[in-house]
Amino acid sequence: MVTQSAIFVDAGFLLAVGGTHVSGTSLRSAFKVNYEKLIQGIMKRAADHCGLDVLRVYWYDASKDALFTDEHKSIGLLPDVKVRLGRISFNGDQKGVDLKLGLDLVGVARNRAASVAFLMSGDDDLAEAVEEAQDLGMKVVLVGLDNPNHRLGVTSVAEHLALRVDSIITLPTALIEECFTKTVAEEPRPTPALAVRPPAPPQTPAVPAPAVPAPGPRPSDLAARPGPPSRERTVLPAPRPHRSEAHLVYSSGGSGPTILPPEDSAMDVAHDVGESVAASWYGTVTQGELNELLADRPILPADIDRVLLKDCAQRIGEYKTDLQAVRRALREAFWTKLDQLI
Repeated sequence: MVTQSAIFVDAGFLLAVGGTHVSGTSLRSAFKVNYEKLIQGIMKRAADHCGLDVLRVYWYDASKDALFTDEHKSIGLLPDVKVRLGRISFNGDQKGVDLKLGLDLVGVARNRAASVAFLMSGDDDLAEAVEEAQDLGMKVVLVGLDNPNHRLGVTSVAEHLALRVDSIITLPTALIEECFTKTVAEEPRPTPALAVRPPAPPQTPAVPAPAVPAPGPRPSDLAARPGPPSRERTVLPAPRPHRSEAHLVYSSGGSGPTILPPEDSAMDVAHDVGESVAASWYGTVTQGELNELLADRPILPADIDRVLLKDCAQRIGEYKTDLQAVRRALREAFWTKLDQLI
């Protein structure tokens, strides 16, 4: 009989719930993570629960063209960690992550490489893979972040998945707070390469003119001198209403059913989330990135819109977040807060 466990981590899920707990948003640029300490903490939590050695940690994430980033390489070099990558689609959605995780879960169970699997995910698409692994004799334990206000006791876990695992445990809140660090500045970073002043004209040989007084500084010379950054380049007209037909599809790894607030509070949540994401995004970008966003107004990039929807779904559930009035409120609150910041 196999006497070891395996850990399967959906990085998108873990980073979203951990980042939201620390920084108030799942926007990845809003926080930094000590991955080595985090993974060691997860392994210790698993060992404390079942008393078995850990075969390895399977870490699932996505990147452009499924290529390893420097961050993924650093994680993959940690002891007993295997990084498996899906790809990011043109609109920023993860593709292939759930499929890889489900296949590995069933494969480990079929090969009897582990008797207990610890699963960190909230996606109900994994429910069938969980049941298949259980039919092969493996116990599956769901690992989440403690949330006493959720009827399942954990954050952003689909009920369909929670009903199929053998048990649910939580990570210590202290571990999340030790490993996640909020990184939001008061204003965007300068962009050295951003052209905001005309270049100085090419210099020409000076012509001797002893009888003529030396000319004063030319306007082009003044423009070429370095000076304090100007905010005038970010001033644009007031926001226009968002197009009501705008609709972006976001990944299936969202939250499951939650204890929903009263009807009239869904708009308040949307307002709070929109402001929070705007403040976090504003403090993690360069001036050039801010200018690009303002130039496309009122259209929001897919990655920002997806964070708005995901963060809102964590609080009121996907059903309420799908309402067009809530989505409009999210985007309008984002632009309103951004106007206040710039």
